[in-house]
Amino acid sequence: VIGLWGGFFGLSLSVLVRLNYLDPYFNLVSPEVYNYVVTGHGIIMIFFFLMPVLIGGFGNYLLPLLLGIPDLNLPRLNALSAWLLFPACVCLSFGLIGGVGVGWTFYPPLSSLDYSSWGVDFLMFSLHLAGVSSLLGSINFICTILE
Repeated sequence: VIGLWGGFFGLSLSVLVRLNYLDPYFNLVSPEVYNYVVTGHGIIMIFFFLMPVLIGGFGNYLLPLLLGIPDLNLPRLNALSAWLLFPACVCLSFGLIGGVGVGWTFYPPLSSLDYSSWGVDFLMFSLHLAGVSSLLGSINFICTILE
């Protein structure tokens, strides 16, 4: 569900970027907001669409089929890794509301203390939660394969 939300929201931000390119003399959004949109699109599509869908979704579906088992070995850890994505999305939303134009790579001069807002802190915490979610899912996959 989070992966589908990430896909639709990231796609809508991509459409907003493309609409801004339609006419060189008319900008749909200001250059500052354009940087916010590009940052949000990159972070959402990579960390909240590609990783949850490709690694989490397909891994949870295909790994038991490949191993011939009914379920993964650690179902509660699997549930925790899935439920950690929801607070990560909430922190991501707060971070994007704070106006963050640092790019999806968090380029250090733009994300340093002098140029960043409180939104960068929320975005970094959001990525930490998404990373812990990915790590817990990976531990579950490794334990299932080795069992």
